[in-house]
Amino acid sequence: MADEKVLEAQKWVNSTYGSVSGYERCPENGQTGWSTMYALTMGLQKELGISPVVANFGDGTVAKLAALGELSSGWAKNENIVKIIRYGLFCKGYTGGYYDTGYYDPDIELAVKKMQGDMGLSQSGTLQAKVFKALLNMDAYVLTAGGSEEVRSIQQWLNGRYWTKKTVDIGPADGHYSRNVQQNLMKAIQLEIGIAETDATGNFGPGTQAGLKSKAIVSEGSSGIFVQLFSAACVFNQPIVTVNADGDTVQTNTVFKTTFDSNLTTFVTIFQRFAELATNGQGDYATWAQLLVSMGDPDRPVTASDTAYTITASRAAKMYSDGYLYVGRYLNEASAGGGSKMLEEGELANIFDGGLRVFPIFQDNGRTLDEYYWGNGYAHAQKAHNQAVHFGFNRGTIIYFAVDYDATDADMPQILEYFRGVASGLGSMGKRYVHGVYGSRHVCAEVTKETYARYSFVSGMSWGFSGNLGYPLPANWSFNQIKEYQVTNGTDTFWLDRDAHRIGSDPAQSSVNRPSSPADKFVNYVQSIYDLAEAYGKGNPNQLVMEYLRSDAYNDAQWGTMIGKADAGFVTYANTHNMSIWSEFKDPFTAQDLGVEHLMATANGQFVKPNPTGDISLGDVAGWGGDLMTLYGEWRRDHDSYASGSTYINEKMGKIGVVSTFGFTDLVEDADGYLIAQAVRGGKTIVEAVRDHYQGSGGLTRFRDYVNQRFGGTISEAAAQAKKILTDEPTSTDGAILVGGRIILIQKFGGVPTLMPHLLPADELNAWCNAFGDNLVQHASTETLRRAQYRANQQKLLSGK
Repeated sequence: MADEKVLEAQKWVNSTYGSVSGYERCPENGQTGWSTMYALTMGLQKELGISPVVANFGDGTVAKLAALGELSSGWAKNENIVKIIRYGLFCKGYTGGYYDTGYYDPDIELAVKKMQGDMGLSQSGTLQAKVFKALLNMDAYVLTAGGSEEVRSIQQWLNGRYWTKKTVDIGPADGHYSRNVQQNLMKAIQLEIGIAETDATGNFGPGTQAGLKSKAIVSEGSSGIFVQLFSAACVFNQPIVTVNADGDTVQTNTVFKTTFDSNLTTFVTIFQRFAELATNGQGDYATWAQLLVSMGDPDRPVTASDTAYTITASRAAKMYSDGYLYVGRYLNEASAGGGSKMLEEGELANIFDGGLRVFPIFQDNGRTLDEYYWGNGYAHAQKAHNQAVHFGFNRGTIIYFAVDYDATDADMPQILEYFRGVASGLGSMGKRYVHGVYGSRHVCAEVTKETYARYSFVSGMSWGFSGNLGYPLPANWSFNQIKEYQVTNGTDTFWLDRDAHRIGSDPAQSSVNRPSSPADKFVNYVQSIYDLAEAYGKGNPNQLVMEYLRSDAYNDAQWGTMIGKADAGFVTYANTHNMSIWSEFKDPFTAQDLGVEHLMATANGQFVKPNPTGDISLGDVAGWGGDLMTLYGEWRRDHDSYASGSTYINEKMGKIGVVSTFGFTDLVEDADGYLIAQAVRGGKTIVEAVRDHYQGSGGLTRFRDYVNQRFGGTISEAAAQAKKILTDEPTSTDGAILVGGRIILIQKFGGVPTLMPHLLPADELNAWCNAFGDNLVQHASTETLRRAQYRANQQKLLSGK
């Protein structure tokens, strides 16, 4: 939506400075952006006597501004500079006054005070040079969508304490950890350990490292500035996403504080375990380093490695004796430096015989953005598949596809298209292998969130990458590359990258040519329960299997009311025949660990309470409907940070590495449970349905089939069904149960009271429901539309069009 005052600013700055040497015109669209801020900056440079003007507010501009003195109430030496201030305030979201007085008037002073307060500065109303610089950029000084008040309080504290220091600029105060915030935190640490202002550059150099070791070590009972800085670094790296003993995904947080208390000790211990550091609960050097830079302490003990060099038997023995258990090797030849780096025939035997495991990497140069597009990803996936098959890699192996350059946020759409092509390419080959991602923290997190990469291999060694500054370790990290060094093995030398490995993540491969698929054991397990159900001789054996597998976690009074209690007699019968309930199994199509209990609760609900065409049922509440209700409750709980419901769905629903009651595996389990129930209702046994889905091709098109069968294949129908499940109040007995269950689920996660969906303004409710439909269809599109697009492009190429 266009803003009248921003449009006025754009027209004025273009007409006033359009002929100035070096000036770059901004669009006249009424929308604030960098081009508008750059235009105002170049106008200011012209007024300050700088020529030619440039789209950068550098030290020269700051110096010229400082020479003018502080701009404050009544200042009227340059009418155009006053206009630039006024327009800058409007573009920044502050009211700069609606009358062009020609001087620094009370309206400007009041707006500057408000902005300074938002920044965390004292509210003098005087526009110092650095504050002017901060005025003409795109940083926000109010909490923005998805931001954290805790992070914002630290941003304001950093600004207020350090903004006058020579190398420190005023940073954003929007509640988001970012590169600028990370740099200001690092400079603050450098200043506090005694590094001179002119030398506080934010680089993690030898002086900073030595100062941390000698002055900044903190532990429970410590207090003061280093505890503040350390706890700030902890907040910037949260939440820590882990899986507890019950298999539930949980997140751990802390707060900004001045005293190192037991709660901070708990957080640090969990962080250290997550980052694979020594778990002492202290702010030691290794923990400081891991919080501040992507490689952490590059000399800490690690067990993994990767290399472009062939692993001979001698090298494998040397690596094992040095403590390595894992090695990453390349599936292909291409290298930016030329030469071969690919696995050689017989090399895997050397690796396995030497006691090492291997994880495969695919990189076809990958050093520039123009290499990343959908078709290339598709082709690379097929090449990687063929090479992996050639070497005998087992079904379900993770292949890490590389982004080996400093990809920026602006590059991300193309990077994501490449990985969507990778996912489709692996799918076109039967989904024998699963894609992972190698790249900066930001690349890994975004590729995981949008294309469901199973694990992340982080290029932590490249700590200066913009994608590694201001981003925490991705929740699904498996390997973190931290240092390259040369190994001396007698007369032989070779280069090796040291990698940290996260226990419980990708186990890598200890053999090849294994005949069974990851789901075989699960299918056999379901067969064993089905055999017992038939021997039990009472009831439908398919339903008994579903009931047994949900009986521990989804069998309370609420579930009993909704879809019936599990047959207690069969549960006892199965348990006395040495049967137990599996909590999870590995999906052969995504390598994600799927929850058996939720999967079968969903299937059971759809089996006994199927939805009529175009309508909802209690069976939906057992699956997608219940998950949508709990996600709605979470949105209302987080509403202060996420005013937009559609933004919340886009960031939380069906995503990997995000703590949510409707994450990626929840969505998979909803889809699979529904499809399995439909297959059983169509005449298959539960064993046949599970076997066809996980050993056949069902998992390749799970989202497409789910969206088509349950939601008519359209966003509008999915949105309509979402609206029904959230707002309908049927008068039947089942309807009353649905309404009561909806209130319970929403308030469980949203708190009491929570604004119920039917009380939302119509546009907000519709936006929420449409976002749900769009999310579902996007998941389905990953499986179908991208492949169709590729084939269409191939046809055009073949036809010469």
